[in-house]
Amino acid sequence: MAKPLSAEDLNLILSCTRNLWTEMRGEQIFITGGTGFFGSWLVESFSHINRVEGLGARATILTRNPATFLEKSPHLASDSSISLLTGDVRDFAFPQGHFKFVIHAATESVTRMTPLRRIEMLGTILRGTERVLDFASTHGTSKFLLTSSGAIYGSQPSDLMRIPEDFNGAPNVLDSASAYGEGKRVAEHLCALYAAESNLECKIARCFAFVGPHLALDAHFAIGNFIRDAMQNRPIRIQGDGTPIRSYLYAADLAQWLWSILFRGVSARAYNVGSDQSVSIFELAQQVVAALRPEIQIEVMRKATPDAPILRYVPETIRALEELGLKQQIDLREAILRTAVWHGYQGKSAS
Repeated sequence: MAKPLSAEDLNLILSCTRNLWTEMRGEQIFITGGTGFFGSWLVESFSHINRVEGLGARATILTRNPATFLEKSPHLASDSSISLLTGDVRDFAFPQGHFKFVIHAATESVTRMTPLRRIEMLGTILRGTERVLDFASTHGTSKFLLTSSGAIYGSQPSDLMRIPEDFNGAPNVLDSASAYGEGKRVAEHLCALYAAESNLECKIARCFAFVGPHLALDAHFAIGNFIRDAMQNRPIRIQGDGTPIRSYLYAADLAQWLWSILFRGVSARAYNVGSDQSVSIFELAQQVVAALRPEIQIEVMRKATPDAPILRYVPETIRALEELGLKQQIDLREAILRTAVWHGYQGKSAS
C-alpha cells in the first residue's frame, strides 16, 4: 500500500495552479495510466484540489486491474469523486457521459526488453493513443493532454547543452531499442492529426527525468537506485563511468506543469517538461550522499574514456517558462530528501 502524498506537496501543486481550475468545476475528466508514476500524482492532486476548492468535478480512471488500484491507494479509492473503469487502453469500452478533459498518461517505458516485448509496447502506444483520441473526439472533450517523452529527440548531441522543442533529431528507426521513442513520435503525430480534423485541443508534454514519491527504487532509474542504497546504508555503486549528464524534476513540479499544459498549453504544440539543471551521474550520487548519508562511499565501476563524447539528456525549458510561466520550485537536494522520507527514511540515524 502506498502512502498518501504529503500535504506540503499537494498544497504546492494547488498554489501553483489555483487560478486554472475554474473550468474544471462540475466537469468530468478521464485519465489513463492512473496507477503509474505520472498518474498517481495526477489523480491524487486532482482529488485534493477538487476537495479543497469544492469543484464538484469527477474523474474516471482507466485501469487494467482495479484491485491493484484499491490496494495501492485506498485513500483515493474511497473518494466518491473518483471512479474506476476496467479495461485495456488499446480496446477499452467507452464510458458514457461528457468528459471535457482527457489525460493520456498510460505507457510502458522499461528499457531492458526483448524485441518481442518492444513490438508489444509499440503496438500499445499506437493503438492506445488512437483509442483514447477516438474516445475524446466522441465524448465532448475540449482539452486533451498526451504525456510524451524526450525520447522522441533521439540521442542528444554531446555539444548541445539542452534540447529545445524545435530540435529535429529522431530515434534510429533501425534500432529495436528505439521502439519507445518512435512510438511516442507517432503518438504526437496522431494528436496533431486529430487536432487538425476537429475542435479537440491536443496538448503535448515531452517528459524527461523525474524524482519523487511513487518512483520505484528497484527499477532502471539511477536516482531511485541511489536513494535505495543510501537508505539501506550501503555504498552507492555506479555501473558506468559516472559521466552521463541528466537532470531531474521533482514530481510535485511535474504535476503542476502537466496540469498547466492541459489547461493553458497551445494545441498541437509540444512543451518540454523537466529540469534544465544539469548533473552528471557521479554528481547525482554525491547529491544523494550529501542529502541522506554523508558517510557512505560512492563506487564507480568503469573508468571514463578520454575524449569520449558526453551522453546528455537535458531539456531546454524556455518555452514552458515564457509561454506558461512554469519553473522549477523544488531543488534537487530537497527532492531527494522528500522522496526518501516518503519511502520511509527517518534521518541519518535510520537503519
